[in-house]
Amino acid sequence: MNQIRQAIAALGTDLGPHVLDQCRALFDDEQMALLAQVPVSVADVSYGPHERHRVDIYRPLGSDPAPIIVFVHGGGFLKGDKGGADAWPNANVGRMAAQAGFLGVVINYRLAPGHVWPAGAEDVASVVAWLKDNVAQHGGDPDRIVLMGTSAGAVHVAGYLKRVRDRDIRAAILLSGLYGYTPLDQRDMLYYGDPALYPERMPLEAVASTGLPLLLACAEFDPPRFQAEFLGLMQDRLDRHGAMPRAIIQSGHNHYSMAMHLGTADRRLSDEICAFVRETTA
Repeated sequence: MNQIRQAIAALGTDLGPHVLDQCRALFDDEQMALLAQVPVSVADVSYGPHERHRVDIYRPLGSDPAPIIVFVHGGGFLKGDKGGADAWPNANVGRMAAQAGFLGVVINYRLAPGHVWPAGAEDVASVVAWLKDNVAQHGGDPDRIVLMGTSAGAVHVAGYLKRVRDRDIRAAILLSGLYGYTPLDQRDMLYYGDPALYPERMPLEAVASTGLPLLLACAEFDPPRFQAEFLGLMQDRLDRHGAMPRAIIQSGHNHYSMAMHLGTADRRLSDEICAFVRETTA
């Protein structure tokens, strides 16, 4: 574990394909070994009309209806995939959920630039609606849904909170997201469009004001912008609610390894996530 931490620290706070590939290589052996232990229960289930409207389901042992963790992958609005039987990134979160006794649901969603704001939030809403109607047959409890997203996926979960203000979910987990506390950059514009509309389209108000339980996380080696977003939301929640949300700064990890390491022997973040889900779905 110390070797992995040192390798991640050496990568600094940069983003890019070369950093992503190096992070994946750090966890390849351990994550590949887990593929056979928790196979996909049902793959590529359709939740909507688009070819990207697909979910994989990881069912835990036991017969009781289980709480549900829905994981929304990252990818800068432009790329990303739920993984599957032979591709562990992002699928590892579904496996982690199943091993902890939850029903893991890992989704794909429409991508920019072909599908712009609010497509991601709409797709998260479609997944929740589909789960409400169909998840019982897969062993999940439709009244105990927790949404979890990383990076762009966290943005889409937060966007769901902006669009839907009912109690269809129990809680939300946001890993290294962008909520509206820092200026727009070029990649954001490919999803959000006209910069003049950026303030009203960002989910800042919804996430800062929601009464739903939140778990926020940021990585020690996240890029400074993501760290500023985390701190901005923490301060905003404190100002509005008189208390900070449940939160963790994950030492020894970066923007990519936050989700990639879930399910491995480094259980610090996964234990926090699983305890949060148990408490909010009890």
